[in-house]
Amino acid sequence: MSTYRILVVDDSALNRKLVSTILQANHFEVLEAIDGEQAVAVATSERPSLILMDIQLPKLDGYEATRRLRAQPETKDIPIIALTANAMAGEDERARAAGCDGYISKPIDTRSLVPTLIPYLEQGRKLPQ
Repeated sequence: MSTYRILVVDDSALNRKLVSTILQANHFEVLEAIDGEQAVAVATSERPSLILMDIQLPKLDGYEATRRLRAQPETKDIPIIALTANAMAGEDERARAAGCDGYISKPIDTRSLVPTLIPYLEQGRKLPQ
């Protein structure tokens, strides 16, 4: 069993599949959500070790979903990494202001994804054994 459970939030099935495949190949347990509302619900019920949060989402964008997760005692300490194709200046700061712990731009570098996540996972919570 994996020590870490990661919630992948993205409205693109292709993006979710790519990220999930990389994570599962590295022995992570993967949860998925397709919009911000579902992300908040899944994170609240499943308490993942880390959340990869797309910013451009239907129903509730990634910034608002992150703010809601930070406002709840049960999810406030889960590391959240923003994923966005919008590489505009200031996007990293905007993600951090919403409560994200880090920022990864798309397209995702498949070779560096897991090494980028490790420090956030190590400072977060492991699943109960």
